[in-house]
Amino acid sequence: MSLTGGLATIGALTLVLHLLKLTWRCWCGFREFFLSEIWQVDLKSYGQWAAVTGATSGIGKAYATELARRGLDVVLISRSVDKLQMVAKEIEAQYGRKTHTIQADFTDGHSIYPAISEGLQGLEIGILVNNVGMGYSDEFAYFLEPAQSEQKITQVINCNVLSVAQMTRLVLPGMVERRKGLIVNVSSEVASRPQPLLSLYSATKIFVTYLSKGLHAEYKSKGITVQCVAPFMVSTNMTHNLPVNRLVKSSSDFAREALNTVGHSLHTSGCLSHALQHSALMLLLPDWFCTSSFLIRRMQKFAKLGACDRTETEKKKA
Repeated sequence: MSLTGGLATIGALTLVLHLLKLTWRCWCGFREFFLSEIWQVDLKSYGQWAAVTGATSGIGKAYATELARRGLDVVLISRSVDKLQMVAKEIEAQYGRKTHTIQADFTDGHSIYPAISEGLQGLEIGILVNNVGMGYSDEFAYFLEPAQSEQKITQVINCNVLSVAQMTRLVLPGMVERRKGLIVNVSSEVASRPQPLLSLYSATKIFVTYLSKGLHAEYKSKGITVQCVAPFMVSTNMTHNLPVNRLVKSSSDFAREALNTVGHSLHTSGCLSHALQHSALMLLLPDWFCTSSFLIRRMQKFAKLGACDRTETEKKKA
């Protein structure tokens, strides 16, 4: 075979390989976001109860509500007793499901888990949603800028990192014994790459991603599914309740679509809109640009403008 013929063969094989890879990704996306609308896993098959952390607002409340709508009883875990009781009453009245509430402040560290363990005793936890999380700053900020940074660092790690590992430790033995269970860990799009001005938050979320992938590999043979959900912008208190549009999802719509992906994807953006945004960012923004001084300056300017807009809005409301 001539050199030209050999190079042509290699080029043809490379093209075929890329086409196969693209075809597979398209099929996975179609299955994850379109086929899942009509072909869904029966979540009741995992067990009677679902436990959700950070369940009184935002994505956590939306997951708890959607799980109840799909026929599960729900354990609500959060720090506000009043909000827990309110959400529990809403779920019981609207869907007729049992609820159980556990008060816990996940920023307090390891001391809270014996009480949570006691609260879960006797309940068949088939699904765990590790949703609770908090940001390091309300705006884009350098690592040293937030007030009381020493305390805040510990709180963020306790809430975003320790909670995922410890809650998994509490429910996993029962799942292994029954050889059935689902753990949903909520990560974030900012875990896709290092994110300046959100450094600590993005680092905690990549922990969630890696832990999820490792745990699934360890326990899939025992009937346990561990899914990582990495959303982009969802309208919640953490995102200052951004207006819902084609790019920003409401928490209820996001939870519904994300739960549809169970059984179809182990690592998901949760919805088609966020998946497309993720693909566009990964394609158009190289890693060097995402950590460039230019982008950091633009992010700071954007944060200041956003803060000014919110201040003006609050003044008008007052």
